[in-house]
Amino acid sequence: MEKTELLSAIELPQNFTDVLYLTNQGQMPTEIKRLLKQKKLSFKDQPINKFPQIRERLDLVGTVIIDAKELDKTQQQKLARIIEALEMENIGVILLTSRVEMPVKSFSLTPAKTSFSMASTVESVSIDELWVRISLNLAYRKKSSCMAVKPVIPPKQVQTIYKNKLAEQLSMTGALVDNLAEQLRLAGLVQQDFLPTQLPNSDEVRWATSFLPAEWVSGDIYNIVRIDEQHVGFYVADVVGHGIPAALLTIFVKQALVMRETIENNYHIFSPAEAMKNLNVRMAAQKLSGYQFATCCYCLLNIKTLQLTYSRAGHPYPILIRPQEEPEQLEIQGSLLGIFGQAEYIQQTVQLQSGDKVLLYSDGAEPFIGSFDDQTGFHFSEEFCEIKDLPIVEMFDKFNTLAQSKKIAPSEVDDITAVGLEIL
Repeated sequence: MEKTELLSAIELPQNFTDVLYLTNQGQMPTEIKRLLKQKKLSFKDQPINKFPQIRERLDLVGTVIIDAKELDKTQQQKLARIIEALEMENIGVILLTSRVEMPVKSFSLTPAKTSFSMASTVESVSIDELWVRISLNLAYRKKSSCMAVKPVIPPKQVQTIYKNKLAEQLSMTGALVDNLAEQLRLAGLVQQDFLPTQLPNSDEVRWATSFLPAEWVSGDIYNIVRIDEQHVGFYVADVVGHGIPAALLTIFVKQALVMRETIENNYHIFSPAEAMKNLNVRMAAQKLSGYQFATCCYCLLNIKTLQLTYSRAGHPYPILIRPQEEPEQLEIQGSLLGIFGQAEYIQQTVQLQSGDKVLLYSDGAEPFIGSFDDQTGFHFSEEFCEIKDLPIVEMFDKFNTLAQSKKIAPSEVDDITAVGLEIL
């Protein structure tokens, strides 16, 4: 049988078919057929299952396009053997794995790293890119077959097509980055809307806060609430990690940490230990994905008696600063939030007096406050000791300057949050 009999359904220029289209989709798409006609290339489409009849005549084929969908495991194995057979004959294969309904980008190509690669991810390409791939495959095929041919696409045109495509992709990437940055900026503004807009300053107590996210949004959150005429509740909470996932959980913490409940005409103020226990139960009940948990320190201040009651859940210890004395950590035990639903929390009370300051902070602020040594315990930094006796507002101004100016390794950058009060 003559070589031309196999592909007799088309006119073969010099007994050679430029493009063989193997498919299980019925026939070649109109847009590809139109492309090949415009470029004056010979082509033929065949069902994939007819490949064994064509295999002995692969010397008549320039490049092969395979359009296959919904293959079972056996069919995938057969397709892998077809691709290997084509590669052994130095025939370039273009694998169309799925259709994408877009005005210009009509198909997806999956470049195969090996003969048996059946990648699950696809890259949408335009008809221009498909044409470049066909052109390069044909040039390589004809060169390997010792045919003297003129390149289908001049090298300069190929370079221009890819340069334009790269510019388009860079432009799209830039637009996506700008949009993402704007979305993160807006998310940060929304998160800050959940922070208190006014501090409950009075003749007895002055407040100050610091909120410095590591990124657009923070994994920290704080609140200061005037519960009634006599009590102020305040806390700092820190969700593990930072960024969007942690920021989302901070909003949940804000809503779930309840300081008081109203029953008919009466209300009950939760003690710090009760508030921590209730918050932990709510977090554990959510069964959060990704093993997310949080730390928190919650304090209840009686502004008449100046008694401060506090409870802690895996958070850095609150710090008591008394005039002309060394700062003191108010040590108290308490497990992380969201891990053990049955965990119990304890509380302690300290009597404050005029001139005392209390500081709550997240672990991101620890490098500016002090460090722990296994032998000698916690030591406050020189920088912190230099500012601890300043009025609370001025102290926090200095603290913010210190936190923003100190050089920290990128891997150690964390959200920084602090809440402080001073008894006047």
